Amino acid sequence: MIKRVAAIDCGTNSLRLLIADVDVARHALTDVERRMEIVRLGQGVDATGMLAQDALERTLRMLAEYARQIAAADAMAVRMVATSATRDAANAADFSAGVHAALGITPEVISGGEEARLSFAGATAELTGGSPPPPYLVVDIGGGSTEFVLGGNGLVPASDLAAISVDVGCVRLTERHLQSDPPTAAQIRAATADIDRALDDVAAAIAVGDARTLVGLAGSVTTVAAIALGLPAYDPALTHHARIPAPEVHAVTSQLLAQTHAQRAAIGSLHPGRVDIIGAGALILDRLMQRFGFAEMVTSEHDILDGIAWSVAAGE
Repeated sequence: MIKRVAAIDCGTNSLRLLIADVDVARHALTDVERRMEIVRLGQGVDATGMLAQDALERTLRMLAEYARQIAAADAMAVRMVATSATRDAANAADFSAGVHAALGITPEVISGGEEARLSFAGATAELTGGSPPPPYLVVDIGGGSTEFVLGGNGLVPASDLAAISVDVGCVRLTERHLQSDPPTAAQIRAATADIDRALDDVAAAIAVGDARTLVGLAGSVTTVAAIALGLPAYDPALTHHARIPAPEVHAVTSQLLAQTHAQRAAIGSLHPGRVDIIGAGALILDRLMQRFGFAEMVTSEHDILDGIAWSVAAGE
């Protein structure tokens, strides 16, 4: 039976909607509508502990537009999850009330572990036939946090996964460290030290060495892939399941961290909303590949948003 469902992912930097027809029995998900807006809900949260009023207003205006689109598509069920920024904010109740007014549902402010599980399901449900080979280490680099989850295949129960969420993300690290244009060597060293401390926690929590394939998710990862592929404009059909060697990830990271804001803004495959934070996101990816010895990364355009849709269709 095919179910039309809607999934909304509200992260620190972006707000995304997926309306999809899901056939759980056939493990098939077909997009009806997929969109993304940069709303930067987590603006300043690391420093203030609060969601900024203008960030709340931007996000809720877009959610009202999403609500109209969901209704027009006649989706049978909707699930919205919110991640790092709202976990950290003291005024998260204001956000929840605004969401309920716009959508008629309460957003789920999920744990890092649940975020990792949904990301894993969305990223690996299509990886069948042993190529690329499992086990997979799925890494979701967000604005405020990065999730790591290790498991064997796309639709395993949560009990069979090992996961950890660490508080390094592209928005958080940019606001904390990479403030010059371009960042100074000292700022990059400070950001790197933050990342490396987080990777120590990852190594202690999960057996990263068991993974045979690194699967990278979210905008920082897919943008690095697009730049490495030399795409003149962003094309998810070309970045999805692209294999990017570690030396190319390192080269792109070095390029981005050395460029000014204006130089990065001229990159055709870089979304304007990521221009100021892409250096930090690329640095996280580069450091984890070096630390854990991955020779390449498999890029996935399907991530937590798809995992949310799968969970709705399965009745979770």
